[in-house]
Amino acid sequence: MKYYVHESSYVDFGAIIGDNTKIWHFCHIMSKAKIGENCNIGQNVFVADDVSVGNNCKIQNNVSLYTGVIIEDNVFIGPSVVFTNIRNPRSFINRKDEYMKTIIKVGSTIGANSTIVCGVSIGEYSFIGAGSVVTKTIPPYSFVYGNPAKIEGKISKDLMEKGTTGDS
Repeated sequence: MKYYVHESSYVDFGAIIGDNTKIWHFCHIMSKAKIGENCNIGQNVFVADDVSVGNNCKIQNNVSLYTGVIIEDNVFIGPSVVFTNIRNPRSFINRKDEYMKTIIKVGSTIGANSTIVCGVSIGEYSFIGAGSVVTKTIPPYSFVYGNPAKIEGKISKDLMEKGTTGDS
């Protein structure tokens, strides 16, 4: 085992965890989950079956990644981000066969306390502002925020690395 798991966390047999990944306090990684190399999984994170997390990802505290979520490489997920996997959940109707895919593309950032409704894709290197509610697919290099989240500018990979947007 070439990854770290805090003693208070559970990694179910069969889960695939990449080298140099750190899984902190009170996490649960289910048996069919896949987490890449060099990831940092914060406190109280849940990763369901059939979730895929790429390499070099940072998942901050209190995030649940439900079945259908696919996170590509170099993605940042802020604290308490919410993902869904059913558009119209009801406690008395079993809809596990209706789980929808949600894809977070390479290099994207999702700010704290955002909600990502299932069935969308967040384009490459997009930046989702804190507290946003994403209800539609976001094109690559978009800077979005609000409820519902709207495109407020474009962002380039280079400028994003310096912490500034590329909108004019």
